[in-house]
Amino acid sequence: MRQAKTSFRHESLQDSKSIQDFLKAISKGLNKGSLQFSDEDGKIVMKPEGLLNVKLTASQDEAKHVIDLRISWQVDDGEIDKKTLTIS
Repeated sequence: MRQAKTSFRHESLQDSKSIQDFLKAISKGLNKGSLQFSDEDGKIVMKPEGLLNVKLTASQDEAKHVIDLRISWQVDDGEIDKKTLTIS
């Protein structure tokens, strides 16, 4: 059975050392197959497995520079749809 959609969002100002620590923690979590994100407003645990999709974008204008890193994967819920295929 699929889990209900759960989300976690955190936004704050950090120095570059803190962001490096966050990226290292994400790397370690990917390596061990479990990521836990939490703050005073909530928590989420994710179990990445199999092939992961990565999307990296970088942009800049005069006032703002942005790096977006998105990692996603499909969750195998263990249920196989037993639909009949008919070819004629």
